[in-house]
Amino acid sequence: MSISLRCPPSQALSSFSFQGRNSRLMSTASDVHFNFRSSFPHIRASSASSSSSSLDAGLSTELDAVSSFSEIVPDTVVFDDFERFPPTAATVSSSLLLGICSLPDTIFRNAVDMALADSSCCKLENSELRLSCFFNKALVNVGGDLAKMVPGRVSTEVDARLAYDTHGIIRKVHDLLKLYSEIDVPPERLLFKIPSTWQGIEASRLLESEGIQTHLTFVYSFAQAAAAAQAGASVIQIFVGRLRDWARNHSGDPEIDAALKRGEDPALSLVSKAYNYIHKYGHKSKLMAAAVRNKQDLFSLLGVDYIIAPLKVLQSLKESAISPDEKYSFVRRLSPQSAAMYNFTEEELTKWDQLSLASAMGPASVELLAAGLDGYVNQARRVEELFEKMWPPPNV
Repeated sequence: MSISLRCPPSQALSSFSFQGRNSRLMSTASDVHFNFRSSFPHIRASSASSSSSSLDAGLSTELDAVSSFSEIVPDTVVFDDFERFPPTAATVSSSLLLGICSLPDTIFRNAVDMALADSSCCKLENSELRLSCFFNKALVNVGGDLAKMVPGRVSTEVDARLAYDTHGIIRKVHDLLKLYSEIDVPPERLLFKIPSTWQGIEASRLLESEGIQTHLTFVYSFAQAAAAAQAGASVIQIFVGRLRDWARNHSGDPEIDAALKRGEDPALSLVSKAYNYIHKYGHKSKLMAAAVRNKQDLFSLLGVDYIIAPLKVLQSLKESAISPDEKYSFVRRLSPQSAAMYNFTEEELTKWDQLSLASAMGPASVELLAAGLDGYVNQARRVEELFEKMWPPPNV
């Protein structure tokens, strides 16, 4: 039987990245387990042995089972693995541009070269403005190519150097949207990926009021997630693995310490709490659990809107055959019904503003947000430095 990801093309997101000249995936994330009492019971996973003969016998797989609860999205798309894990959507970022420039034979290289040859950018005498123009054009050209390849939405990274400038973020999104319009990519096919600073959250609110879809990232605290939901962000992204890594090596964050005291994994607890908040109070946002590193995490989050999983986890799920009876051992952990029964404190139900958000963010969210921004800023600078070396291209 054929197996595919059951991801509605209009909603799911995935990330493209390059690892090596032939665009092969290299997974570096290791499984991390907490020795605390789990919030959820363990789910029995069936053996992957004799999977081909089992599938021939008409059995389904763990991937089929979990895909009925959440949209399962490949963390990294390997271009020659499209048939096994076809992407439904994509993200275009500075990291992707760096990968494209390191692989001259990639199908996206022409999109970058065309950006560097753009006459409206080339005529700019100010080098900073010219490089910014090239950057925007390259993002949009690659995003436009991706929009032809995937049926769903393309999320475009907004320059992290604008993370604390609400109006700068809005201007950047408008500029990118105009460029997408010029190549006939409609707004409904687009998301704009914005860091979850207060200024980023406020930009999301204003953009969503214009009908522009936003994707808020670097969410590491309930306060950020709730503020993002109140802003009406289309997608809210929580990095499970990164938050867990911080919790394993640090202490002193009240939100994390409270989860540990309850015997819960702090990262899974945050996803669950954010989901319950969004669904209990009728916010339109969809919640994305990213940096999910093993099957047990994925099983524990079934029901969340999106789960971004690495290829090794997806492959394991796909190779693990289950009988019709076994599929009922997979239980939806998060649902609108369970969310309705979740109790929030009065402090958690506040109308979030800049001061209350700053007060509520603990050391984990502050440090991880800063680290994420630093990484994005460094990548953006590397792209501009590379473009400066590559420009002008031979035909300009």
